Amino acid sequence: MLETVKYLIGSTGGSGFGSKSTAEEVTETCPDLRSITAIITGATSGIGAETARVLAKRGARLVLPARDLKAAEEAKARIVSEFPESEIVVMALDLSSLTSVRNFVSEFESLNLPLNLLINNAGKFAHQHAISDDGIEMTFATNYLGHFLLTKRLLKTMIKTAKQTGVQGRIVNVSSSIHGWFSGDMIRYIGQISRSKSQYDATRAYALSKLANVLHTKELAQRLKQVDANVTVNCVHPGIVRTRLTREREGLITDLVFFLASKLLKTIPQAAATTCYVATHPRLVNISGKYFADCNEASTLKLGSNSNQGAKLWAASEIMVSRHARTVFDPPNAFFYLDM
Repeated sequence: MLETVKYLIGSTGGSGFGSKSTAEEVTETCPDLRSITAIITGATSGIGAETARVLAKRGARLVLPARDLKAAEEAKARIVSEFPESEIVVMALDLSSLTSVRNFVSEFESLNLPLNLLINNAGKFAHQHAISDDGIEMTFATNYLGHFLLTKRLLKTMIKTAKQTGVQGRIVNVSSSIHGWFSGDMIRYIGQISRSKSQYDATRAYALSKLANVLHTKELAQRLKQVDANVTVNCVHPGIVRTRLTREREGLITDLVFFLASKLLKTIPQAAATTCYVATHPRLVNISGKYFADCNEASTLKLGSNSNQGAKLWAASEIMVSRHARTVFDPPNAFFYLDM
C-alpha cells in the first residue's frame, strides 16, 4: 500500500527521481553525450522515440534500426527538426528474424562506428499466435531472442569501444513488471507454443518474454564480469503508458474509475525516464545486473532472481540462434527434455 501511495504522489527514491520524473529531467545532469554512439531498437514511436529524442538532445549519435524504414525516417526527421545538429543513422532490422539481426550487425560493423550504448527497447504483444521464419513463437522471437542475438553480436564492438575510449559501455534491456506473471517451466513453454497454438496464451507469452529479458540481464552481467569487460547491463520496467481511454457510457462511478486509472498510468516522457536514467546517469557507473523501476533499483519478482533459470535460458538461447527451431523443438532432440 505504501509503495502505491509513493507511486501516485511521485515520491522520489534514493536516486532523487521517481514515477513522475521525465526523461529530460533525469538527463539534465548527465555528461555531454556528443562522444556517445547509441543503438536504440523500437525508436519509431512511444517510449523508444522519446528515448531517442532525449538522447539526441543531449548530443548522442543515434543508430535507429527498424523494420519499417519509412517510420524510422519520419522519426529521424522529427528529431532533426527539433535538434538540427543531430547525427542519426537509419538501418533495416526485423528482430523476429535471426537472419535480419545478423545482416544488421554486419552492416553496422561496415560503418566502422564505435558503440557505447545499446538500448534493447523494441517489443510487441501478439494477440494472435504466430511463428517467426526461424520457427520461434513471435512474441518471444521479437522481444527476447532477437535482442539476445543482437547483443551477443555487438558485444565485441562495445568492449572494444570501451577499451579504446575509457568510457564504460552500457546495455539497457527494457523489460516489465509483468515478468512476475509467468510461472512454470520457461523452456518447456516456449517449446510448446513454438510447435503449436493449442497452449498459447498471449499474456503468458508476453510475460515469458519479459522474464527472459530480466534473466538475460543477470546472466550477461555475470559473464561480462568474468571477462573483465568495461560494459554493464541492466534492465528496466518503464511503467504503463497513458493512452487515450475510451468508454461506452458516462457517469460518476465511471468518471471516478477513469480518474483513478489515469493516476496509475504514465505519460510517454515519464515512461522513458527510467531507460534514460539507467543509460546515462553517472551514479550508475559499475552498476550491473540490476533491475530498475521509477528510476530506482527495485527487486525482481519470482523467477526473475533465479540464477539457475538464467543459465538454462542462456544455454537454450545459444541453441535456438544456432539451429532452426523446427529441428530444436522436434522430439527426440528437443532441448526442453534435457536436464540443462
